[in-house]
Amino acid sequence: MHKLSATVLTSFFAASSLIAQTTSADTASVRSITQALYTVISGPAGAKRDWDRMRGLFAEGAKMIVVANRPGAGPDEPPMTMRVLTVEDYIRLSGPTLEQRGFFEKEVAQRTELFGNIGHVFSTYESRANLEDEKPFQRGINSIQLMNDGKRWWIVSVMWQGETPENPLPDRYLKSGGGASPKD
Repeated sequence: MHKLSATVLTSFFAASSLIAQTTSADTASVRSITQALYTVISGPAGAKRDWDRMRGLFAEGAKMIVVANRPGAGPDEPPMTMRVLTVEDYIRLSGPTLEQRGFFEKEVAQRTELFGNIGHVFSTYESRANLEDEKPFQRGINSIQLMNDGKRWWIVSVMWQGETPENPLPDRYLKSGGGASPKD
C-alpha cells in the first residue's frame, strides 16, 4: 500500500513540475494556448525547443494527427491516410528535424467555436524554414480541439493537413472570423 502511495505522489509531483513549465499566460485563453503552441515549435536552426512547455499545453492522452496523401496508393485504396501521434511521439520524431533545419510556423487566420468548456479552432498556418523567407514552404490548417477544466485551457488534439495544388486553402480560411471571439 505504501509503495502505491509513493508512486502516486511521485507521479503527481512530476506532473506538477511539468505544468509549472507552462505559464498561466500560455493557458489562460484559446488565443494564448494556440499562440504558445506555434511559439514552442518555432525557432532557428540549432535552437533547442522548450519541450516541457509544449508538454504542459496538452491534456493527458492528447493526440497529434497528420492527414496526408498515401504514397503509392493503389486504385482500390483510399488516397489519404492519417498518422496518429502522442505528444511524446511528435517530440521524438519531429523535434530533431525542427531543431536542426529551423522551422517557423505562424498563424495567419483563426476561426474559433466555443460551447461551455470545449473549444475548436481552425487555425490556418504558414511554415517557413527562416523568418526572412518571403514565401512559406507550406500552408495548411491545424484543427485544434480544446477543453477548459475551470482553471485553464488544455489542448486535447491537433489534426492538420497541408495545402496541395489539388486541395488549396479556401478564401474563408485565409481571414479570421466566425464563431467566438479569439480572445476567449
